Amino acid sequence: MTVTGDPGVIAEFWNQARGALIDAPEEIPEAWAFGATVAHADELLALVRDGIKTGTASSIWDYEHAGDPLPEVGEYSIILDGEGAPQVIIRTTVLDVVPFNEVGEEHAHSEGEDDRTLASWRRIHEWYWTNHSESPRGFAPDMPVLCERFELVFPRA
Repeated sequence: MTVTGDPGVIAEFWNQARGALIDAPEEIPEAWAFGATVAHADELLALVRDGIKTGTASSIWDYEHAGDPLPEVGEYSIILDGEGAPQVIIRTTVLDVVPFNEVGEEHAHSEGEDDRTLASWRRIHEWYWTNHSESPRGFAPDMPVLCERFELVFPRA
């Protein structure tokens, strides 16, 4: 699912947030939504708002297929709800690329989904990349995964 928001609304949201963020750049960061469906995006957004979700994982193959640059530590992202409205801003704090089958318990817990175990994380993400990957390569047990940690910076929890 690709969610896009209204550029004017996103710009207004970013300008409001910049007043509360130290050293925030003038340039509007990327705006995107978590998940595969509107409901999934809203569910994951709620976990971010509640301070439960502080991590996410992405397929490196999806980045390569789309030609998108990888995130960078210190970078801001505007997180949209399932309808494309900007809701929160996160800042990337840690990035690690590891094979799917080497993602650890700590990262799985940081994603906040289901029972927060590694077994659950693997089941959910295997299903997700099998069914929703942008890359025709889909899922493989040794596929490269970008494990990202972030902090909620606006509005603050």
